[in-house]
Amino acid sequence: MSKKLRIVPIGGLGEVGKNMMAYEYGDNILIVDVGIMFPENDMLGVDYIIPDFEYLIEKRDLVRGIVITHGHEDHIGAIHHIIEQIPAPVYGTPLTMGLVDVKLARNRMSGKADLHTVQAGDKLKIGPFDVELFHVCHSIPDSIGLGITSPGGLIVHMSDYKFDHTPVDNWPTDYAKLAEFSQRGVDVLLADSTNANRPGWTPSEMVIGPALDKVFEEAPGRIIIASFASQISRMQQVADAAVKHGRKLAFVGMSMVDNSKMARKLGYLDVPENTLVSLEQALGMPAKDVVLMGTGSQGEPSSIIGRLATGTNRHFGIKPDDTVVLSSHPIPGNEESVNKAINNLFRRGANVIYDSLMPIHVSGHASQEEMKLLLNLVRPKHFVPMHGELHMLKRHALLAEEMGIDKENIQVVENGQVVELKDGKLSLAERIPGGYVFVDGTSIGDVDYSVVRDRERLSRSGIFLIDLNIDKFTGRLMHNPEIITRGFASPEEAERLIPMVEKKVNDIIDGGMDDQKTIMNAVRSLLYNETKRKPMVFVTLSKV
Repeated sequence: MSKKLRIVPIGGLGEVGKNMMAYEYGDNILIVDVGIMFPENDMLGVDYIIPDFEYLIEKRDLVRGIVITHGHEDHIGAIHHIIEQIPAPVYGTPLTMGLVDVKLARNRMSGKADLHTVQAGDKLKIGPFDVELFHVCHSIPDSIGLGITSPGGLIVHMSDYKFDHTPVDNWPTDYAKLAEFSQRGVDVLLADSTNANRPGWTPSEMVIGPALDKVFEEAPGRIIIASFASQISRMQQVADAAVKHGRKLAFVGMSMVDNSKMARKLGYLDVPENTLVSLEQALGMPAKDVVLMGTGSQGEPSSIIGRLATGTNRHFGIKPDDTVVLSSHPIPGNEESVNKAINNLFRRGANVIYDSLMPIHVSGHASQEEMKLLLNLVRPKHFVPMHGELHMLKRHALLAEEMGIDKENIQVVENGQVVELKDGKLSLAERIPGGYVFVDGTSIGDVDYSVVRDRERLSRSGIFLIDLNIDKFTGRLMHNPEIITRGFASPEEAERLIPMVEKKVNDIIDGGMDDQKTIMNAVRSLLYNETKRKPMVFVTLSKV
């Protein structure tokens, strides 16, 4: 009997974010990563996006375990949504599970998940899958890759990684394990494609230390550093700079405070007691003695930096001598909001330092030369690029071809396209849903693209509301139409347009036409003819 292994991409293929992969053999499923994605600029009101995992909900009884490769939001962010629907055991390294614990606690799910802390080097038996965990360098400690052996073959799942020979934690990627997999014969390699368009090597995290030193030496007032709340390595580098330059460090914002406490408790963050202060203490100290670290490196409106940029932060605002450091690259699609935040911070008097000015951030992802090295180390029979937009996946596939992998043995797929490994051959199977599930407040999946498009239309063209009361016996209006407009016309223009609309509505009703659609279309035409704009027009009609 032939052994068939199914590779089911739920998220992260064809986009940057919401990484989630399932491996299926017989009546057994292994899930790797459960991430979220941040909304694009036109996804108005959406908090974040989770993968569409309906396929796995229908097969929840077959899920034997969930392995998390590291603690970034695009790999753990949907954990509470998944656990609510699929109560499978969850495995991860100590820091990763610490961040998972914080996220579950924040969503009132402490103690409701079956969590297992494991170490790089461990071997797990999860159903028919023998999962070997090996350390990889990334921009967060305790990151792992996976060797997954089943009767269907050996898969190497290389999540976010880089080949940093001088990592800040002195723990390089496990090259020996990758070479060992190669000796055994790797059937399929799946690997991160985020920097597939970037030639050369990704710089070491070590270059950030001297750059931070320069910032700390030259800043005349407070230093405000923005990073992701899960960027524990960056927290450590900032803490080291604070100690070296005699400044006190305060973490700002709930997620940054919670994650730093957890990382210190587990021993992944070393900050002397006399260096760490609360935000309240820091705000009462001389500006030149303080460094604040919070979220908002992507210009998110609700983050610390986002609120500082707009002057809406409750606890403190920007002062003229402040130095703001954005310690990250903009995620694709976020460039506009990042640039807007930078401009607003400058307007408020801050000196803003970002990655194109100084190496205060380096990518945690492999560039082309590292991708080639990985392909050479592993020498897989088949290759599936993952974690990236389609152009990144295609470029990674081309690199694999250049490294000698037969084009027929490379599959570039997007979310929902199932791939099967059977009798040593990789082929496409069926497609399953692989779209976006929007999370908006407590609503999960209720807001879809049509709602978001309506919000976009409202934001672009405004709204025009007409409320009518008609005498059901005479068919005449009982009083003039009540008209409300928002986001469409200035008060002066509204004064001109509203009488015209009232007359049009009266004429229609006097002519014996009292259906909403006729009135709506007539008002739309009138407004367009007068303004060349198309607001959303709504008519409510009551017969009394």
